[in-house]
Amino acid sequence: MALSNPEVSDSVQEEPIIGQDYLMCGTEDCEKNCLFYCNHCHLRVCKQCKDEHQKSLETQNHEVVPYTQRKRQLPVEKCKDHPTKDIDMTCDDCQIQVCSKCATQNHRKHALNDLETIYSEKFTLCLDEIHQIHQYFLPTSHDIQEDIKDNFKEIKANIDKIRTSIKTKAESLKHLVDTVASDEIERVNKMEESLKEKLKSQDKTYQDYISYLEDLVREFHGYMSSTKVQGNPLILSQPDQLKIKPIPKTIIPVPPVFNAGQYSKEDVSKLLGRVTVPDTKPENRKIKPMETASTQLKPTEQQKKQDRAKSDMKQTLFLSSSVTKVGEYKVPGVDNVCHISLGKSGRLWASDDCGSLVKTDLQGNQPQVIQSSGEYGYHTATQDGDLIFADRQNKVINRIKQDNTITKFIKTRDWEPISIHSSHINGDILVGMVKDEAAKITRYNKTGKEVQNIQRDKKGQRLYNNPHYITENINGDICTSDYKKHAVVVVNKSGQHRFSYVGQGPRFNPYGICTDLLGHILVCSNPPFGNFLMSGDNKVNLLDQHGQFLSLILTAQQGVGFYLGLCVADENNLHVGQHNTNTVKVYKYLQ
Repeated sequence: MALSNPEVSDSVQEEPIIGQDYLMCGTEDCEKNCLFYCNHCHLRVCKQCKDEHQKSLETQNHEVVPYTQRKRQLPVEKCKDHPTKDIDMTCDDCQIQVCSKCATQNHRKHALNDLETIYSEKFTLCLDEIHQIHQYFLPTSHDIQEDIKDNFKEIKANIDKIRTSIKTKAESLKHLVDTVASDEIERVNKMEESLKEKLKSQDKTYQDYISYLEDLVREFHGYMSSTKVQGNPLILSQPDQLKIKPIPKTIIPVPPVFNAGQYSKEDVSKLLGRVTVPDTKPENRKIKPMETASTQLKPTEQQKKQDRAKSDMKQTLFLSSSVTKVGEYKVPGVDNVCHISLGKSGRLWASDDCGSLVKTDLQGNQPQVIQSSGEYGYHTATQDGDLIFADRQNKVINRIKQDNTITKFIKTRDWEPISIHSSHINGDILVGMVKDEAAKITRYNKTGKEVQNIQRDKKGQRLYNNPHYITENINGDICTSDYKKHAVVVVNKSGQHRFSYVGQGPRFNPYGICTDLLGHILVCSNPPFGNFLMSGDNKVNLLDQHGQFLSLILTAQQGVGFYLGLCVADENNLHVGQHNTNTVKVYKYLQ
């Protein structure tokens, strides 16, 4: 039976589909982070308020659970028969919802269940289903749509090839017909010449015979005109001399006859060839199993432990009232620092805008320099300590192991990879790519298998123009800095567009981007290079994970070059690379 469309209560509307960075305690005048929930009072509480709540005589028996395990509050609806009572139970025998007074009066011996428990379970089930829709069904359906688009291209290419083959074969047949016709005409021409020669010969024969007759007539006239008797040729002539030669016999030449060939359209079709559909059973489209999809974004046990440790640390962190410079270091081998990837044991990789990629430490020791074709956010450190970097020119993604061996990891075919990020949630590889005027984000798993493509929003509009920096937030959001779009574009892990941040001024030019343990998004904004008078545009913006602008962490007043590369290290300090120097400055903005 289909479910009806219920009116959505405020409590449901406020339920987030994606995680929040933190919730405030619901106790009056308390601004600490919410960690727990009282199922009886439906109150969000911090750890201190939870302890007080459970010590109070009035509330000590209340069920207080971690916030994520809370019961969802039942919408308030009054009983029609008892207007002062809330409907809070369900009668299994009668299959209706009742209040406590109805239960005591009319349903005493019936099986009754707590309606809030049922509602909370079904509410949680709906959230799980929504989660599956966003995690599996929508991405898988979008992937199938991309396959269909590829099928369109393949079919068009195949049909175009068939058309070309038909035209080529037709031209070949036409040429063959022309050749045969030409040969036949040549034979006819030769027949004509032969017949003409015969007729000419016959005509000459008769011309000669006519001349003979004319000569004979003159000779006879000579005989008849003689007046002599003796020696008269007419008298002396022999009988044979007066006999006329017979008319020469000739034959009438037989002209050639053209026997037209008999053929039909079917005969021509056989010569040309026919387009047929193979008698092959079509294959079903491959739909990846839900188990595979569900594990793609599922953290490992090790990651869960790290997340719990980070969660404990997160509860003690908050934004500082001021930003303090706590250090700096130089990166040898580069002219500037466009991007920074922090690895294990204090090792880091940094790059400039000329393709130099350097491996070093915070003291600048033992630099290893690699020449690449990247410019901005094209490298990332993995959970295993390897470095992955994009080779835009050769359209390939390489991996550098900790023993410094370089191997080809992923081929991006006809797409140019320009930015890359290794997920700290599950190790997936997020790659920003461009091709002609198109751009997209592609997700690969740890083994390099393509599992997701993000290119357009639900209205079919292009999400990206030039995603030259990319990172991932703590809730799985994919945050992209797009210089040509003049925006930070954020989609959830299913690829659905959440928001775009376009800055606080008239023109926003985003560069380096990163996130921190609290889910903040930090992004550099710069004037267009070459216009160095616009130094006021040189900032580091701080956003919450929902795209709300919070503050400017750094501005041009700090007197440094244009901010380009950003990353937040394990100690929660912000490392900032600049355009005019190879010095990376380190700032503390959390406490």
